[in-house]
Amino acid sequence: MKNLKLAALAFLLFAGVNTSFAQSKTETIKVSGNCGMCEKHIETAAKKAGAKQAKWDKKTKVLTVTFDEGKTSNDAIQKNVAAAGYDTEKYTGDEKAYKALDECCQYDDKKKSN
Repeated sequence: MKNLKLAALAFLLFAGVNTSFAQSKTETIKVSGNCGMCEKHIETAAKKAGAKQAKWDKKTKVLTVTFDEGKTSNDAIQKNVAAAGYDTEKYTGDEKAYKALDECCQYDDKKKSN
């Protein structure tokens, strides 16, 4: 009986340790944008979607995100960035949010004229 209790305790400890080290994943996402203001908006949108870290590079147009797979996903992050008005590799930016961006952040002439 004592061995059974010890085995159960060991299992619970292992399970607790295993879940406390959730899978952290780093991925890159292509995101359209122009300037430093875009960088701030894009990174903020990614973090609001659950990214632990988010860094958008103005030159390469690549957002690098680190996130806990148990709490969010690449897809959820892309949806939130698109909701902020920015096109990602998978989603088109929300038109209303895009038109509300500062003029320097409006990267697509076709969207500006509509």
